[in-house]
Amino acid sequence: MEEYLKQALEIVKAQASVRTMTEEEITSMVQKIANGIQGIAEGNAPEEEEAPACDPQKALREKSVICCVCGKSFKILTKKHLATHDLTPAEYREKFGYKKNAPLVCKSLQRERRKKMKEMQLWKKRGSAKKK
Repeated sequence: MEEYLKQALEIVKAQASVRTMTEEEITSMVQKIANGIQGIAEGNAPEEEEAPACDPQKALREKSVICCVCGKSFKILTKKHLATHDLTPAEYREKFGYKKNAPLVCKSLQRERRKKMKEMQLWKKRGSAKKK
């Protein structure tokens, strides 16, 4: 097991050098990769487990959103990214227990958008355009 752990540490170290990872993410990734390497070495194909890459309740953060499928960090989970996992935004929300209309956007960007919409006051502009 020690050899598998060394290999897993090298892989995770390379991953951590290109993106920010929490201690929890690093630990779980090392364990997952070490078990996978050991399984392959012993001739057991690694079983596909449906466990999320992160806790869905903690995935929507202040400055980032973590994809619960692959564990990557974004400001917005786009349709294009979710399509790489063969999911639509609606399927993603259902799979990880989000409300149907929950935005897949980081909290700071959500606030900025809300503020901008209030400043624009489109609902008033639409009303006055109809009256003309």
